[in-house]
Amino acid sequence: MTTPISKTTVSIISPTPDMLGESPVWDARLGRIYWVDSVLKMIRYHDLTTGKFGALEMPSMIGSVAMAQDGRLVAGLADGIYLVDLETGSSAPLFQPEEPDDRVRFNDGKVDPQGRFLCGTMGLRAEPLGELYRVDADGNAEVLANGIRISNSLCFSPDGKTIYFADSLDRKVRAYTYDDDSAALTEPRIHVDTAPFSSAPDGATVDSDGCIWVALVQAGKIGRFTPEGKLDLLIESPSDMPTCVAFGGPLLDTLFITTIKDSQSGRALSRHPLAGHLFAIEGLGFTGLEEPRFQ
Repeated sequence: MTTPISKTTVSIISPTPDMLGESPVWDARLGRIYWVDSVLKMIRYHDLTTGKFGALEMPSMIGSVAMAQDGRLVAGLADGIYLVDLETGSSAPLFQPEEPDDRVRFNDGKVDPQGRFLCGTMGLRAEPLGELYRVDADGNAEVLANGIRISNSLCFSPDGKTIYFADSLDRKVRAYTYDDDSAALTEPRIHVDTAPFSSAPDGATVDSDGCIWVALVQAGKIGRFTPEGKLDLLIESPSDMPTCVAFGGPLLDTLFITTIKDSQSGRALSRHPLAGHLFAIEGLGFTGLEEPRFQ
């Protein structure tokens, strides 16, 4: 079924629009939502308790961000994985591929239940040059998959035994058995085929029921799919190009949505009057899971 936006409460969180908003993540300790503007190379945040907004400028395009320990974030910048100090905004490289390739950049990323950061690269012209890396706190990296054009939809089932991942141009979210001792992702099954929605899958998250929420960026909708991969709910996005979703708020029952104004890649340009803003939707009746921290 489709839930019209009028049946929920929608708020615009960001004071100004992003060019390419991505990677919202809720920090329950600080009561703060983080997200990024990939094009403008910014990590942004909003403290829901104090109302404070802040931004940290990064040295390159940024694909994703996640929480780390001791007042830091872990981030996928253009050329590698970095640790970012929240007080100073300084960034220090943790992992960079031994053979730099200026045809790719790091994109979607999430922390796994064991506290390691998974982040995929993408071809800047959507070439199949991307790889999915898993990086630990010492900067050791494993390649879990390759031949990726645009890495997206990374998230985990509540028990941590299933990982969801997509090459957006395939228009399919795949599910893999996640073995933390295995380097490669093998024998995937197609969990969600987004082609019937006339959209590629973008960012995703999993709720407390084990359902996956997928941003259907070209359809202007967010889909909730059951653990069996069946459509359970379809909601209208507040803007026409949603990129990623995350649950947050004190009760983890607010859905945050990042959106596109102009990706400057030639693939995504919105003329919607609210394009690029971070939104919050309340009243959906679902709760999310607290994201692990990078150890």
